[in-house]
Amino acid sequence: MTHLDLITIRALEERSFNAWPAVQTVFFNGWLFRLAGGYTKRANSANAADPGASFEGVRGAAEAFYKRHGVPVVFRLSPLAAPGADKELADAGYALFDPTQVASASLAAAARHPSVSISSAASPAWLEGINAANGVTALQDELHRAMVRSIALPSAFATLHEQGEAIGFGLAVLERGAVGLYDIVVKPTQRRRGHGRALTLALMNWGREEGASSAYLQVREQNAPARRLYADLGFEDLYRYHYRVPGA
Repeated sequence: MTHLDLITIRALEERSFNAWPAVQTVFFNGWLFRLAGGYTKRANSANAADPGASFEGVRGAAEAFYKRHGVPVVFRLSPLAAPGADKELADAGYALFDPTQVASASLAAAARHPSVSISSAASPAWLEGINAANGVTALQDELHRAMVRSIALPSAFATLHEQGEAIGFGLAVLERGAVGLYDIVVKPTQRRRGHGRALTLALMNWGREEGASSAYLQVREQNAPARRLYADLGFEDLYRYHYRVPGA
């Protein structure tokens, strides 16, 4: 991987950190220890922030940090981490979890959808709807609301209605000419009917209207339906990351 590739990856990683902010972040020798009360792995994990960030001393510091805050220690390993980081964690008994692809696409396929409304702020109805669709608990609900409120960049909160009922939701965040797509979710009873496609295209269209030239997203490798949908919309894999969690 070339130095330029790592610079590009760093820019996408920074966008992702900004778009889905942790409640607290601690910097440690080129790594970020992100903390949000245990809600979502992305916001509660140790992440390399600099290309080739050394792993020396990081495991011990992260284990102590997350233990102090009463949440499990999780490492999110992108190509920015030094190659030895993954091996050290594996040798220490950490299990590989949730391999994920970061993918990008042009906005050529973006399109408005008459059933999708977009707001620049998260309304109480949007927050209640997306948390219900995601099966968020009461404790997680408070954390999610705090995280959404802390997004400091231009954002789009999408709601898809069918026969007057809100059945799908999504979030997009714009930074440096790219629009990140997050939390695209449809009520379980309404899935596999094209609603995810409608939400994705509408959020991509919002990004294009706001001046973005590309979209990016993160999708778990085992989520085959989402992988097929995004590939059909022109998304191509850029790089992979995975998590390491204690084996027990």
